[in-house]
Amino acid sequence: MKKLIKNLKIKRRAIATLAAMHFYGNPSSKLKIVGVTGTNGKTTTATLLYKIATELGYKTGLISTVENIIGTEKRHSTHTTPGPIPLNKLLSEMVDKGCEYVFMEVSSHAMDQKRVAGVNFVGGIFTNLTHDHLDYHKSFENYFGAKKKFFKALSLNAFALSNIDDEYGKRILEKIRAKKYSYGFKNKADFNERLDSKLIGEFNAYNILAIYGAAVLLGFDKEKVKEIIKNLESVAGRFESIKSINNTTGIVDFAHTPDALENVLKTIQKMKNGNQKIITVFGCGGDRDISKRQIMTKIVYENSDIIIPTADNSRNEKIEDIFLDMKKGLPDKVLKEVLFIADRGEAIKKACSLALAGDYILLAGKGHEKYQEILGVKVPFNDMEELKKNLI
Repeated sequence: MKKLIKNLKIKRRAIATLAAMHFYGNPSSKLKIVGVTGTNGKTTTATLLYKIATELGYKTGLISTVENIIGTEKRHSTHTTPGPIPLNKLLSEMVDKGCEYVFMEVSSHAMDQKRVAGVNFVGGIFTNLTHDHLDYHKSFENYFGAKKKFFKALSLNAFALSNIDDEYGKRILEKIRAKKYSYGFKNKADFNERLDSKLIGEFNAYNILAIYGAAVLLGFDKEKVKEIIKNLESVAGRFESIKSINNTTGIVDFAHTPDALENVLKTIQKMKNGNQKIITVFGCGGDRDISKRQIMTKIVYENSDIIIPTADNSRNEKIEDIFLDMKKGLPDKVLKEVLFIADRGEAIKKACSLALAGDYILLAGKGHEKYQEILGVKVPFNDMEELKKNLI
């Protein structure tokens, strides 16, 4: 029965792709589209490439988790990668409005569900591969396989740019037709320059190197690109920070995977110059990969001074059940000391009340999202607004 349902879904997606091509032709053939895939860094990489191309004077499109943009016209985004019909409609509008370049995130779900079938990419970027979406892909190899499909589909004339320092960076380039390029700091790579940037953290260093490499491969002026990179600001909800009048730093980040959480927390640790505390407010999404809940909680506990587990889009699961999974990542001796606060607003308020001058508060998991999904209902909620309201 499961196999039958899966085959029916594949057929429906194939029909949707054919319908899209019928109504819109193939708008991607008139655009220079670069796809970005990986676990972490997709949004930052695609968005900053959009900003570089725009700054260089090109009319550019962006398709991302945070927003879709045609030139300067912003559109609401519902998926990291839209389905075939809305995607081709969006690309068609970009053609009609004179866009030359498009930078878009390509998710593993999108590849598995053939959402980008028929789209002509001039290049692809691989950021990294870490624990995520195993509820959907069932195994890490299946997850990797979905990413690999994107690079296998690239043409002989396209470029494939991969993070060679990532465990899967070399494998992603094997047995593909596209021209192969690499970036990284720890291994020999085609792009390994140190670039000046306002963005902090090792994870952002990789993002910056990826966009520089892609810009060069697209034929953009190297020196102009370097100057633009110097002034690029962080993307909404990606290590976005504010400071209070007593110098407490509040940080909002979309980190919702073990690797992303660890990267962000280690970056904050390097920012400390004394006895400042790191107070972390985080949750684990409902109806999603249960196996990472314990791992994420352990990482937060080991890299924070105070942790406040809370809700993060619990969806159709009871928050109490999610908390039970999260508690498995904590030593028994500290279970009674950890503040589990189901209401995310109250959790943020508590974190702000505990912070002293110079401390760091990390709100992880929701980033740019402006809602909480609880029992199938989306209610307005914004981490940054709650932080501003409570951080004095």
